[in-house]
Amino acid sequence: MSGLESFVDILMNTMSSLPLNWYLLFCISIIVPGLIIFLLFTVNTILAIYFEQKVSAFMQDRLGPMEVGIFGFKGGKKFWGGIGQMIADAVKLLAKEDILPKDADRKLMVIAPFIIFISAFLTFVGLPLNQYFVVSDFNIGIFYILAMSSVVVIGIILAGWASNNKWSLYGAMRSAAQIISYEIPIGLSLLLPALVVGSLHIGEIVEWQANNRWFIFHSPFAFIGFFIYFISVVAETNRAPFDIPEAESELVAGWMTEYSGFRWSLFFLSEYANMLIVSIVAAIIFLGGWLSPFTMFNLLPEQWLIFDGPIWGVFWVFVKAIFLMFLMMWFRWTFPRLRVDQLMYLSWKVFVPFSLANLLLVAIWEMIF
Repeated sequence: MSGLESFVDILMNTMSSLPLNWYLLFCISIIVPGLIIFLLFTVNTILAIYFEQKVSAFMQDRLGPMEVGIFGFKGGKKFWGGIGQMIADAVKLLAKEDILPKDADRKLMVIAPFIIFISAFLTFVGLPLNQYFVVSDFNIGIFYILAMSSVVVIGIILAGWASNNKWSLYGAMRSAAQIISYEIPIGLSLLLPALVVGSLHIGEIVEWQANNRWFIFHSPFAFIGFFIYFISVVAETNRAPFDIPEAESELVAGWMTEYSGFRWSLFFLSEYANMLIVSIVAAIIFLGGWLSPFTMFNLLPEQWLIFDGPIWGVFWVFVKAIFLMFLMMWFRWTFPRLRVDQLMYLSWKVFVPFSLANLLLVAIWEMIF
């Protein structure tokens, strides 16, 4: 196996020489990775919202945020103009009054956003960012990611039901049906590299790509698997044109209708965290993970292999993930919203049978070639 090592193990080994008791050592090994992931989610949300506003403004031939700056620096009409707008919005959101409806189930309504956020948090724990860094290394990494990401359905159902609001309940039911439906083609698509490599370990899948080729280029069926996976995760993250659970013209804000302040910000944080997670998974499983595209396509001479170091590995993972997030934002302003029946038709009558057939064809391809 490659040099993949758990960040928790590294932290424990580094601090074991210090005069600390095992309980304090254990707490530090849990708190430090948790703070790093939370900080990453927060920065990702702020930058992703800003980036999405600028991308949507460009597609609609307008400027987007341009007035609010940082330390007097506005940027004006340039692309980085209004960089402080997201920070101002975050402060304003956290300062808002947190209102709970009188007839709502207060305990469940309070718990729901934390369940959704913890689901995203725990999913990220099993994602390696380079060949030397992963918070917790799992032999069944793909299965773990699918299991943790499915927990979000529980939080959404609780949020919709506990709000005691018909729009919230309708939105939650739609979202649950949508997520459960599209988890099947997602799982079948992620089984393709596991079938070819013979392992559910994410590090071994990237190691196989380093010795052969990016999995998306392995066969025509691998590209089809990537296509099905990407469209399905756009639906699972409730992004347009699959944003039926929170369709503003029908359901106000869907299952988030009765939320405000800090708890509503947790939903927002979780949405963009899930966008980042599914994009990183696609980058790792199908697009070579932390492998440089220059060495993959032999675009640079061998003495330029500096682009393949550990730090560069994290860089390439995030570059590929950001590109996929950009595609999600592009879809939002390109395609109209689907109807509920069209959404279910696409999953059960198109993606599920195609994914099953694709899995069989990949197995035949491996037997022949």
